[in-house]
Amino acid sequence: MNRKQLIESIQRKRSCLCIGLDSDPAKIPPHLHGFPDPVFEFNKQIIEATHDLAVAYKPNLAFYESNGTKGWETLHKTVGFLKKYRDSVMLIADAKRGDIGNTSRKYAAAFFGLPPDGLDFDAVTVAPYMGRDSVEPFLSFENKWVILLALTSNAGAGDFQLLETANGKMIFEKVLETSKTWGTPDNLMYVIGATKAAMLTRVRTIVPDAFLLIPGIGAQGGDLDEVLHHGMNRECGLLINSSRGIIYAGSDEDFAVEARRQALMLQQKMEKSLAENGVI
Repeated sequence: MNRKQLIESIQRKRSCLCIGLDSDPAKIPPHLHGFPDPVFEFNKQIIEATHDLAVAYKPNLAFYESNGTKGWETLHKTVGFLKKYRDSVMLIADAKRGDIGNTSRKYAAAFFGLPPDGLDFDAVTVAPYMGRDSVEPFLSFENKWVILLALTSNAGAGDFQLLETANGKMIFEKVLETSKTWGTPDNLMYVIGATKAAMLTRVRTIVPDAFLLIPGIGAQGGDLDEVLHHGMNRECGLLINSSRGIIYAGSDEDFAVEARRQALMLQQKMEKSLAENGVI
């Protein structure tokens, strides 16, 4: 999905919602364990119930890798199922990869290559710590996106990201300033945690046109209204993620109905902000 298609999907669905598929076999409704692939059935029902409200889905790779071969099979099936909605949803691999160039090339081929060898995601989260040569292999794929970790929601973000450099700028600001020369707003996004929403004004002074992936709404305590107010640009420029707050909104056989209800509440707030800011 390219930038034009993403913006059109946001405008059409009146939403900038991303749903995180952090699907844990231990947390899905018990009745699903009667299916041959319980996690895939869970994902499928969540997607079917919410695809008209979400512009992106973000499987967290840890929840699939930790289940070994079965987990990878589930991931492949989930990606395959999402292809029926591929014209209106972005598919993000929350993988947080980052290594030397040769290794990054293999990671990029795995996530962006075509099946059966690749997973054909639209975007992948990448760590910038090892610098430009570790990120460029991902940027070489046409109509694919790198989503670079810049300012995260976790408590330990302050260990490095908020440290001041010699010129008074924080490390995350240096990451933004340096990395924006590696790509363009057409192929480079940034992760900015919702719990750091007060920093969004500073982020926008450095990358005014970039899309931002904002995790941390809901279970992690991020404030949606604050993110929309400080982070939105003239084309929206936001993908706001909710994972546990949506997919685990219900715990029995009507879990998908409850997931839709929670997703709809977020979409309606997003629609109001998009209209107020002239995006729709």
